[in-house]
Amino acid sequence: MAGRRTDTRERIQRVAMELFAERGYDKTTLQEVAERLEITRPALYYHFRTKEEILASIADGFIASLDELAEWARAQPDTFEARREILGRISELLEDRWRPLMRFAQMNQGAFAQSSVGGQMQERIVTLVSVLSRPEGDAVVQFEARLAVFALILARVPELFKIDLPPAELAAAAMTVAVRLVSDHESSGQ
Repeated sequence: MAGRRTDTRERIQRVAMELFAERGYDKTTLQEVAERLEITRPALYYHFRTKEEILASIADGFIASLDELAEWARAQPDTFEARREILGRISELLEDRWRPLMRFAQMNQGAFAQSSVGGQMQERIVTLVSVLSRPEGDAVVQFEARLAVFALILARVPELFKIDLPPAELAAAAMTVAVRLVSDHESSGQ
């Protein structure tokens, strides 16, 4: 029985993210989520009472993944190879499972910024950036690390680029750019 409940929750999360991305968070209703799922509103309420609860449940998983990645990244040496591996793991994290959340965050920036999860996710992403560029790094190194991470994030929202590339090719291009941005830290003493 627990498996069915989890499957239903995951279906609700997936469909809600699709609708939030298509129609916008503010314009999507729980009724529309229930209709797309072909379930009743009471069945939806059994799992989630509000859109905020749906968004928070999705973001909680992403935040836990970011925390785990940041903990691993902090234990890595301060080398180019380690930074490249950190970027690779960030890229993998953003692939498929979290792509809808990245798209939602970019396409619904106002709603996302006002939600409690928006601040939490931003804080975790800043933590990952700080692992890539140690706090003692100069302004250029700090900025390059931020651009590297945001290149990986933005590649998951092709609507922003108007680049007609398959998702895998766009992600690969973003990874190449991200690696270039952190590649010369050794020469600057970072």
